[in-house]
Amino acid sequence: MSLLPSWAPNLHPLLVHFPIALLVTAAAVDLLAAFFPRSGRLHFAASSAYTVGAIAAVATYWTGRAAAATVLIPGMAHGLVDDHRMWALVTTWYLVVMVVARLLSEFAGAARVQRYRVLFVVVGIAGMILVQQTAERGARLVYEHGVGVIRTAAGR
Repeated sequence: MSLLPSWAPNLHPLLVHFPIALLVTAAAVDLLAAFFPRSGRLHFAASSAYTVGAIAAVATYWTGRAAAATVLIPGMAHGLVDDHRMWALVTTWYLVVMVVARLLSEFAGAARVQRYRVLFVVVGIAGMILVQQTAERGARLVYEHGVGVIRTAAGR
């Protein structure tokens, strides 16, 4: 008996949207924090969302790796699966390193310096570009190739 809903072939589609939403929200809040430097709460909210988003990205990456073994992948989609996996790995590592660097710089007091806040925004936007590229490839797998729509015998 599976705890997953009948429409979900694996855990990956249930998790994949959380890091996207959290990281986009974090970038938007971080941008606001750069314009309102006296608002430590905005900066704290952005850092918190980035941290939870990076943790969710790690979980999503691993569920995606597991998902590839449980869904039907048409022959033409194998290259795109590899491309998506590579982008997901790079994006996940980038986010984890970014969050660690961000938290360390906050403990060192850099969050109070405006130029560092601007740097945080630029680094966050670069992360959003990676997230977008990864999500684009994942969406193509689902909507162009039907990956994740049909389970294999191993995924039942």
